Amino acid sequence: MSTIRPTACVIGAGFGGIALAIRLQTAGFDVTLLEKRDKPGGRAYVYEDQGFVFDAGPTVITDPSALEELFANAGRRLADYVELLPVSPFYRLAWESGYAFDYVNDQAELDRQIGLKSPADVEGYRRFLAYSKAVFEEGYLKLGAVPFLHFRDMVKAGPQLAKLQAWRSVYSIVSKFIKDDELRQAFSFHSLLVGGNPFATSSIYALIHALERTWGVWFPKGGTGALVRGMVRLFEDLGGTIRVNAEVDAIETRDGRARAVVTRDGWRGEFDAVASNGDVVHTYGHLLRDDPRGKQMAKSLAGKRFSMSLFVVYFGLKRHQPQIQHHTVLFGPRYRALIDDIFNRETLADDFSLYLHSPCATDPSLAPPGAGSYYVLAPVPHLGTAPLDWDRQAPLYEKRILDYVEKRCMPGLREDLVTVRSFTPQDFRTELNAHLGSAFSLEPILTQSAWFRPHNRDDRIPNLYIVGAGTHPGAGVPGVVGSAKATAGLMIADAGLAVGQAA
Repeated sequence: MSTIRPTACVIGAGFGGIALAIRLQTAGFDVTLLEKRDKPGGRAYVYEDQGFVFDAGPTVITDPSALEELFANAGRRLADYVELLPVSPFYRLAWESGYAFDYVNDQAELDRQIGLKSPADVEGYRRFLAYSKAVFEEGYLKLGAVPFLHFRDMVKAGPQLAKLQAWRSVYSIVSKFIKDDELRQAFSFHSLLVGGNPFATSSIYALIHALERTWGVWFPKGGTGALVRGMVRLFEDLGGTIRVNAEVDAIETRDGRARAVVTRDGWRGEFDAVASNGDVVHTYGHLLRDDPRGKQMAKSLAGKRFSMSLFVVYFGLKRHQPQIQHHTVLFGPRYRALIDDIFNRETLADDFSLYLHSPCATDPSLAPPGAGSYYVLAPVPHLGTAPLDWDRQAPLYEKRILDYVEKRCMPGLREDLVTVRSFTPQDFRTELNAHLGSAFSLEPILTQSAWFRPHNRDDRIPNLYIVGAGTHPGAGVPGVVGSAKATAGLMIADAGLAVGQAA
């Protein structure tokens, strides 16, 4: 048996790319991980300013077992690299009516809160939870890390998906069990966390509820960036190489295979296999622009539906506001109509629903003593739906959001403001190469799920692979870590390596 290690390049150091690089390095590949920006993380980038630490993107860790398995597969312990802190309540959900619901992992407390709001929905919630557990078993535990390369894979899963009424929307399924309007919102908003419209996203994504009830909600000590750093340290401990400020400009192909990767600064490396954690449209449309497969796939993907974008305001206050829970969802005056505006309207709505992140509620080290780091996020149309001038729009929208948050739940915000910055759909496009500034890649509707997403291994270029939100199973930290497992399995098998633990 040859002692020469096969070489692999992973493009993009988001969670999916790093997780894939770890699995490949563990299995015997010599892996080079290339990252466009000045530090790894992708959407989980970190900003630091005047002693405040801001996680740029994902802040909800819902399946620590997937991360523990990733480390265990490499012969290491997650706990030796990063500490995960439990978050409770998972979310505080608040409405303009003054009603608030603390979503906790305690059945008796959930029953109590639901019973106070709508006694008839206590039993309905239990039936919804049973449904959610059923789709969690089928859609996540059984299929979450299995690549759908052939239509027959979809046909095989079809009967069970049909039994679970996968053609129905998340909101439709929730409404089948729960009658109160605000509780329907409480148990259907989760699909927005992976870029999905609750009124269009397949009911399979109701599994997120059971996933949270199974493993809880967690936050890494030191912020999500600490988890990124821990994963990168594991990759380097295994002997992997990471290069930052290394924006990939092209994947070279020859004789139907990916042969080399070229960065914008002129660096070129030849590899046995190439995997992209970059945006799928950018990967095919730009990186493979000189290959007919790239043109064909880019044209096909251009006709797909993409998730909404986000407008995010990061702000630091000189005084922490302890009344704000770690994760707070501020529902606006409209639900269905607002979501319809976000996914279909060519301009910004006058109202908004917001996600407010207060990490110092769990980990005060992310701000100077006594101070607080925050971000507030508004789902907004992507640039294909609403081609807005965000250079002009951003300061106005930022002011509207901060004024609203101050009035609604954070008195003294303006007076205590130390630092503020925003990230717009235009930034998603330029910083992350996200098609149309979409925050979560393809919209997770049934006809764009599993086999209908770009495949974990390309159908025409046999040593080109995809990992991350644009492939199966989709967006979210558990989703992209699952995609890494699916893609790694293919790459390891194709290289003739055994899937096993590192020495």
